Amino acid sequence: MEYAIGQVAGFAGITVRTLHHYDTIGLLSPSGRSTAGHRRYDDADLDRLQQILFYRELGFPLDEVAVLLDDPGADPRAHLRRQHRLLTARIGELQRMAAAVAHAMEARSMGINLTPEEKFEVFGHKDPERYAEESARRWGDTDTYARTRERVADYTKDDWQRMKNEIDAWGTAYAALMDAGELPGSAAAMDLAEAHRAHITTWFFDCHPTVHRHLAESYVSDENYRAFYDSIHDGLAEHLRAAIHANARRLAA
Repeated sequence: MEYAIGQVAGFAGITVRTLHHYDTIGLLSPSGRSTAGHRRYDDADLDRLQQILFYRELGFPLDEVAVLLDDPGADPRAHLRRQHRLLTARIGELQRMAAAVAHAMEARSMGINLTPEEKFEVFGHKDPERYAEESARRWGDTDTYARTRERVADYTKDDWQRMKNEIDAWGTAYAALMDAGELPGSAAAMDLAEAHRAHITTWFFDCHPTVHRHLAESYVSDENYRAFYDSIHDGLAEHLRAAIHANARRLAA
């Protein structure tokens, strides 16, 4: 198959002018020409264009893209491996950036009075405030939310550091529990679920087991929550949800 330049531009979501530029600098020269002299691209050209656009998306300048693609020692599998590695790194960085933005929004909405340096020093990429913020967003309990805002507004940097230390210790314990193969319904898992509930009650609002069960659903359905817990241990969000439900049943028995 051969494709006209307009078709290729449409496939790739770029302009004809961009393709002209790539041809001019020797980055992507079409393999053929029509009888009228118009550019014609074949499947190999499209494959190269895909590689070019991928590296451009990752921020590589065109001259470096040319070096990468024209490396005589590289084969298509090497490009795929390199792209997979780069893309995985980019995804991780974007996730960290998204989490940082979400944390900043939540901190501001909660009325936290810390400098940017203190926020980064204490929270890093695992801001615990999402508990209260998510509860307020989902359940609309304005009285509870107002009381929580008043409560956390008085916290000092040391208070937030103690809170973070508690979360870190809890996360380490839960990750070890999962590594040991403990099921969500085990006594050890339910004890950590109860510690999780107690932490919310201590620092934010009175977290009744029923409320805790509702929050547990958001730990799986909300992408920010899931990313937070799964960053501690792969699959922790699902495991914790099940443990919270098991613990609620235990408390009600």
